[in-house]
Amino acid sequence: MQLNINGTTRDVDAPPDMPLLWVLRDLVGLTGTKFGCGIAQCGACTVHLDGAPLRSCVTPISATAGKAITTIEGLSADGSHPVQRAWTELDVVQCGYCQSGQIMSAVALLAAKSEPSDADIDAALSGNICRCGTYQRIRAAVHRAAELRQGQEVT
Repeated sequence: MQLNINGTTRDVDAPPDMPLLWVLRDLVGLTGTKFGCGIAQCGACTVHLDGAPLRSCVTPISATAGKAITTIEGLSADGSHPVQRAWTELDVVQCGYCQSGQIMSAVALLAAKSEPSDADIDAALSGNICRCGTYQRIRAAVHRAAELRQGQEVT
């Protein structure tokens, strides 16, 4: 099966019901997307499918055919995406395990709403669990990313 991952077409030899998460991590070698719960409840495995956040741990690869998959690695090669920059500036990460999912959800939110309120951020990221409790820094980083992306073209 051919998959469009981070703008590159990749041939993947996997059963159609294999979860996208394992294709990304085990077959393609993109390990930024994390396994958390395996039941789409924690958000650690969040990627984008045609720009919309999606839990890759429960999504069979057959559901992704012909669609664009974006992982944390696909945002920028050097961490220059405004959301990644904001995360670094505000030192959001504690253990870091959930952060790729948090960032991918934040990117989708900012693509839909350029100046989100606290309530918008809380709603958009409510399905992403941070066991370290960095929610205040996450919210602040989303606001900072909104400032950074003003005037920039961001995917």
